[in-house]
Amino acid sequence: MKRCLPPLAVLAAILVLSLWNGRVMERRTSRWQAQLQQVRELAVAERWQAAEAALTDSYSDWSRSQTYLHIVTEHDAVDDAEAMYRRSQAFAAAREPSELQAELSDLRDQMRLLAEMEKCSIRNIL
Repeated sequence: MKRCLPPLAVLAAILVLSLWNGRVMERRTSRWQAQLQQVRELAVAERWQAAEAALTDSYSDWSRSQTYLHIVTEHDAVDDAEAMYRRSQAFAAAREPSELQAELSDLRDQMRLLAEMEKCSIRNIL
């Protein structure tokens, strides 16, 4: 029985870290989605300077998590979200409401996918 304890302890630690990581990703992506929704609302109200500032703040918040994101999730998914942020900033600066709305929608969906990829589920395990 004593020989089984170290492998079981390792498995338990991996499970705990996986559950913790999934929760952290869910919290972060929810925060970014809320920030992007605020940008959308400001753009719809044609408060372009406030929308650009909110988008810049959201991107800064996103940027602070880059090391963590590149460690725990797929690089392509993170790089896609990065490109979407850049396109959103360009559309906001150009005052392109329909393009900005579409890009923000895609970016919010990408955030959902990032969180989903880190959830501890049968789908992700298999």
